[in-house]
Amino acid sequence: MEKELATKYDPSQTEEKWYKTWLEKDYFKAEGDLEKKPYAIVIPPPNVTGKLHLGHAWDTTMQDLLIRFKRMQGYDALYLPGMDHAGIATQAKVDAKLRAEGKSRYDLGREKFLEVAWDWKKEYASFIRKQWAKLGLSLDYSRERFTLDEGLSKAVRKVFVSLYKKGLIYRGAYIINWDPAARTALSDIEVIYKEIPGHLWHVNYPLADGSGSIQIATTRPETMLGDTAIAVHPDDERYKAIVGKKAVVPLIGREIPIVADSYVDQSFGTGAVKITPAHDPNDFEVGNRHHLPRILVIDETGKMNENAGKYRGLDREECRKQIVKDLETSGELAYVEEHAHAVGHSERTGVVVEPILSTQWFVKMKPLAEASLNMQETDDRVNFVPERFEGTYRRWMENIRDWCISRQLWWGHRVPAWYHKQTGEVYVGMEAPKDSENWKQDEDVLDTWFSSALWPFSTMGWPDEDASDFKRYFPTNALVTGYDIIFFWVARMMFQSTEFTGKSPFKDVLIHGLVRDEQGRKMSKSLGNGIDPMDVIAKYGADALRYTLATGTTPGQDLTFQWSKVEANWNFANKIWNASRFVIMNLEGFTFSDIDLSGKKSVADRWILQRLNATIEKVTTLYESYDFGEAGHYLYQFIWDDFCDWYIEMAKLPLYGEDEAAKTTTKSVLTYVLDKILKLLHPIMPFITEEIWQHIPHEGETIMHSDWPTVNAQWNDATAEQEMTALQNVIRSVRNIRSEMNVAPKKPVELLIKTKSEQETTIFDANKDFIERFCNPETLAIGTDIQAPEKAVSAVISGADIYLPLSGLINIDDEISRLKKELEKMNAEVERTKKKLSNPRFVDKAPEQVVNKEREKQADYIEKRDKLDARIAELQA
Repeated sequence: MEKELATKYDPSQTEEKWYKTWLEKDYFKAEGDLEKKPYAIVIPPPNVTGKLHLGHAWDTTMQDLLIRFKRMQGYDALYLPGMDHAGIATQAKVDAKLRAEGKSRYDLGREKFLEVAWDWKKEYASFIRKQWAKLGLSLDYSRERFTLDEGLSKAVRKVFVSLYKKGLIYRGAYIINWDPAARTALSDIEVIYKEIPGHLWHVNYPLADGSGSIQIATTRPETMLGDTAIAVHPDDERYKAIVGKKAVVPLIGREIPIVADSYVDQSFGTGAVKITPAHDPNDFEVGNRHHLPRILVIDETGKMNENAGKYRGLDREECRKQIVKDLETSGELAYVEEHAHAVGHSERTGVVVEPILSTQWFVKMKPLAEASLNMQETDDRVNFVPERFEGTYRRWMENIRDWCISRQLWWGHRVPAWYHKQTGEVYVGMEAPKDSENWKQDEDVLDTWFSSALWPFSTMGWPDEDASDFKRYFPTNALVTGYDIIFFWVARMMFQSTEFTGKSPFKDVLIHGLVRDEQGRKMSKSLGNGIDPMDVIAKYGADALRYTLATGTTPGQDLTFQWSKVEANWNFANKIWNASRFVIMNLEGFTFSDIDLSGKKSVADRWILQRLNATIEKVTTLYESYDFGEAGHYLYQFIWDDFCDWYIEMAKLPLYGEDEAAKTTTKSVLTYVLDKILKLLHPIMPFITEEIWQHIPHEGETIMHSDWPTVNAQWNDATAEQEMTALQNVIRSVRNIRSEMNVAPKKPVELLIKTKSEQETTIFDANKDFIERFCNPETLAIGTDIQAPEKAVSAVISGADIYLPLSGLINIDDEISRLKKELEKMNAEVERTKKKLSNPRFVDKAPEQVVNKEREKQADYIEKRDKLDARIAELQA
């Protein structure tokens, strides 16, 4: 136990000191103690593309809260750290770095480029670890993983090979989303659709037999160079006579068939659509049904290729302008109309995505999705918190399309497929073929999410199913993540885990929203409204930030970040610090063995122990149900109001008195309650709680390994709660009257308490010391026979009337006015309860104890109203 607590809390010194100590002593390490139940959380691996943002801080604060809570509850708790290689994102960053140096990855070649990428990873992984430390995350660094490390690479190859052998991974030519900036394929969920203003160009395609023309409408004239048909609906009477004829593609003169297909929407545009199988997924399907050729006219850089004829080499946007101009010249452009439409953009680079025909690797999703959905019907299901997000997951899985998993990148898991140089035979395996000189490995890498989907079990040693961590800590207990990656990550972990382990990857998934600024806007680089969590910590400390993030909203909702809230929580930390300093200053020579709660206790002692029990029960339940916001608010109220503002003030009487037994009991209660407060708060505010705990009498080396508080039945005391409430009502009433009448707290006054019965008289007589300490009466009278003074300020409380004869100090008219306002409020309460209790729906359907409670309130309000009426009449007499 350290003796002195600094006069002022300095988060920077405290935080750095304790994180270093925790690491040095291996306090974060999960030991695999078989006598304890396991509890595990794997960190959602941040990308090694930059520094952590507020969303990461929010995410990890809640994870660390759970780990610290469970560790104190006696679990063998593992918080496993790691990072994601983030294929496209990281390669884009490294490419940008090289461009700034006047180089490109093609100048370096694949091997040298990967060396630069690994250097980048090393640098940014170091940044991320420093930020984890600043946030106070109790991560088991001995188990840190990276999605490209050898163990995870083995897991990725195992999954790929297994799915391939089952026929669930295949290679084929399909329309995929192409990012011309990153020069790689994208999966559907890596495309963000934005509504942008555009045009609908109506173009006349001449019929080959010279009998007229057919008009189509298109938003992308440049793709007409790849048209291989025009389609109309088979039931469209307008076009039945020309189905089977041929039309001529304007500008290039290619003859194409007019086909009937139910895909066409008769009501849109002219009811006739151009079919470009190599540049539109729907057209691709139409093309397959009608055996149409596929003509690719845009290359991997977004420029027109050799199939574009005279437009070859033009950027696609420039080609569009030129074609529109040429159509105007040829007279084949009928007209143009304004048309806003959703256009796909790359999530990573922001460029407009190009749908193109490409040979890629795909995962056949339907069987995997069905198995995962079936798992949700078993006892091994994943519980979504809030429950509504299971619907989001189900809708996506029920309507899932095959997953394009190959990426034309160098940074990532190389596709474990080889092609024979002579025969073209494909070999898929864990390792290269034995005669590797005759084989060439696929140049592509796998989608980042392919490896991330294995994260909960690949980090535990899978595919070695005898790996100790896999056997002990998998499935994990909770996943904490944002609703924006349910599709990207949560669903993929669920179907891969179902397929390869036969289990769900986690028991619960706690879904949170997005961090927004004070105006409700999503934080983004483009808006310039992002806030670096390290800046917040530098100003207010990690505990204030963690408390703000953990308690700022309810599960599933967005969080509005406000500096004023962080400042308020910084003030809360200082309130705890100053209250603790008071306790410690009064514990000189007092040790853990001196704690004795067996002696006579005041009503304040009994009350704070009763309130502590209620707080332990409530906070534990709220932590278990992931309602951290409500838990934090409940703790705040107990610490600030009950402990600091009431109990500590009341404890000063025995502490500064002559009764040594009372002093010992008070010191014992102060120490006992403060110890439990620090433990309850530790999961949210780890640094300040460890620092203070080391200064009070305690057992053990660190608060994080101390026992979680539990309810002690002997401190349940409803009577103490009632007595203390009565005392508080007296003290508050006198303080309010002093304030309203502008009478200084130190000015002695005459105080009369007319009690309703001898029970109240006994309570107030027994606690005269507290009333005298907090009300500062010159004279104090308590009893059922007290006569109301003619000229006095009064207050009506449950069980008693309070009188302060203040004639000469107040204006009687002002007092009558004040009482009338109180009477208005009381009349409103009487009417409210009367209305509620006259409602059959409430009386018949509400629980009996709730109805009885309302009746008690009504009786109390009526009594107070009648007394106020009488007092007003008395003053007006």
